Amino acid sequence: MEKVELKKNRHAVFSLMYHLVVVTKYRKKCIRGKMLNELEEICQRLLADKGCNLIEFNGEIDQIHLLIETPPQVQLSLLVNSLKTVTSRLIRKKHSEYLQNFYSKPEFWAKSYCIISTGGASLEMIKEYLQIQGEE
Repeated sequence: MEKVELKKNRHAVFSLMYHLVVVTKYRKKCIRGKMLNELEEICQRLLADKGCNLIEFNGEIDQIHLLIETPPQVQLSLLVNSLKTVTSRLIRKKHSEYLQNFYSKPEFWAKSYCIISTGGASLEMIKEYLQIQGEE
């Protein structure tokens, strides 16, 4: 099993990674190759500005997937909102003519999203660890 690398800041030791999935409004199949690259660049920059790391990025014609690492002080709902708002605004601005074929209003992402915590230890390992605490 791969060893989890722990990060440190002034008050915490942590390893917080999340898989984020964001889909286009109405699942419109409007993300094309160049746009996917631009979305990755925007996400990379935004996450770095907030002290986060973009570990992996990929997508399809109607969704993007991000593997992100965050410090504990980052509030996930605000981070996701910021990512969706800024990427939507910049992509709609740069590709407005193309996106008119898909959306009559200034939209790009669906309101919902999926975020899943990822960790190096299984639930069974964590339960076992907690059970043996204080047995010395």
